Amino acid sequence: MPSSTHRNTRPAHLITAIAAIGALSLSACAPTGANSAETQKGGVLVYATGDAEPACLDPHVGGNYPQALVTTQFLEPLFGRDADGKIVPWLATEWEAADDGLSWDFTLRDDVTFTDGTPFNAEAVKANIEHVQDPETQSSTGFIALKKVTSVEAIDATHVRFNLSEPDSALPESLSQHWIAMESPAGIERGMEENCKAPIGTGPFIVESRVPQEKITLVRNDDYVTTAPEADHEGAAHLDGIEWRYIPDAATRQAALASGEVHVIDNPLPSDIAAAKGAGFTHIDAPRPGSVNRIELNAGQTPFDDIRVREAFIKSADPGPGIKSLFHGTATQSFSPLSSTEPLGISDEKLFTTDPKAAEKLLDEAGWTEKDADGVRLRDGKRLTVRIPVSTNQSNQAEQSLFEQIQANTAAVGFEVVLNPVDLPSWHKALSAKEYEAVSAPYTKVGPDVLRTLYHSANLVPAPSGYFANHAMVSDPKIDALLVDAATNADPEARKKAAAEAQELVMQGYWILPLYDQQNHFLVNGATGVTAIGTIATPTLLNAQLTK
Repeated sequence: MPSSTHRNTRPAHLITAIAAIGALSLSACAPTGANSAETQKGGVLVYATGDAEPACLDPHVGGNYPQALVTTQFLEPLFGRDADGKIVPWLATEWEAADDGLSWDFTLRDDVTFTDGTPFNAEAVKANIEHVQDPETQSSTGFIALKKVTSVEAIDATHVRFNLSEPDSALPESLSQHWIAMESPAGIERGMEENCKAPIGTGPFIVESRVPQEKITLVRNDDYVTTAPEADHEGAAHLDGIEWRYIPDAATRQAALASGEVHVIDNPLPSDIAAAKGAGFTHIDAPRPGSVNRIELNAGQTPFDDIRVREAFIKSADPGPGIKSLFHGTATQSFSPLSSTEPLGISDEKLFTTDPKAAEKLLDEAGWTEKDADGVRLRDGKRLTVRIPVSTNQSNQAEQSLFEQIQANTAAVGFEVVLNPVDLPSWHKALSAKEYEAVSAPYTKVGPDVLRTLYHSANLVPAPSGYFANHAMVSDPKIDALLVDAATNADPEARKKAAAEAQELVMQGYWILPLYDQQNHFLVNGATGVTAIGTIATPTLLNAQLTK
């Protein structure tokens, strides 16, 4: 029988602390807005996003952040995470791992129904996990997170067992993410095309309609059962609904916020964030968990298959001044693979010290001794070229300017950095075809297990969607062993030690150049109660109210 390691039956939104897998912390994400203003009853909140419009609203398909942004409003996962970084109940109330770690038992709420009337129960959980794992679903993020799950058993209506190929101490963290949120099995059975248009969840809102390239209309779920850890009241949302607009241009979003046409925007320009207080707007700073924004160097091909060339690139890139000047104080340079929201992150600034003379010496030692008329180093007649595909849907103007500064800095020692701005589908295609020497690829996952996702050699193999997460092409048996230990060890201290050692090896191998936390900023005007959830830091509008 499983040994009880994680139990709590109190309502999720009343929990302040609970046993967790590791001690994880989160930056403050309290409800915000014009708290002193008088609120109005009902109304439609307008949210304008600058993220790319998802081709499919079902986060099981693919699994990207723009999907999570909107689906947070109508889909819910099994677990949440509190302000101390501990895993807490959401749709599941209790969880326990077997003594051998090869199964987890979860107890589910018995009072929740999907908005199409389908009951939320163990069979629904089983259907959802099998949907994520089905290759035809083309999942990436969820599929990778559930790799160790071999089967799911519905014990009875409120008890479900996950069987594993090997222990996975991070499973509750994985199940807290919206890429594995619960959807109506009846909705899933409609087929991918219909489910992509409007997934059916248990959350506070319902997808009413969608106009591609323009907006999604959400209406209140009047029968909402309070399950979300962030809920500040019982029952349904205050708003009548949400109009979720897609406005790619940051200046246009900002103008719409200033005029009162929209109430919440994401991805504001750093300069607009700096000016938010003076404009009377509320600023929510909610860095994403897991990894930092970083440049990953592809060690699977020339020139970064040589550690000396990787180190030379990092010693010449010098991102610090650009981060300071371009981001107007909204981003801080990182020296760690993990986000500042993850307390298990190890920071090692000395490894990332800028030293152009040392970089030149390293390149000489690696055989890149000649230069052409453009000042680009040569070896055997080939230029020292670094192709960096840049997703214009994921990278803001400040970051693109930072890449240009890094391009100029590394050119001074002989690198030719080719920045290739492309849309998101073309970016994914370039990665799948290995048509890159370096890339900045954001990846959000709750907890330090993101290290295994990004740097274990098993993740050189693509998911059914074609996506693979180990873009630096790290293949190191010692790192693999440490990451397995960090993922399978039930002892929090042992897990912490293994994660720390793995991070040190990743940094010492010069596979990555950390930049800053994955930026997640929101500006609010004319509303209160907008809250970032404690897991993947997406906004929830469950508590939101418009102000008069």
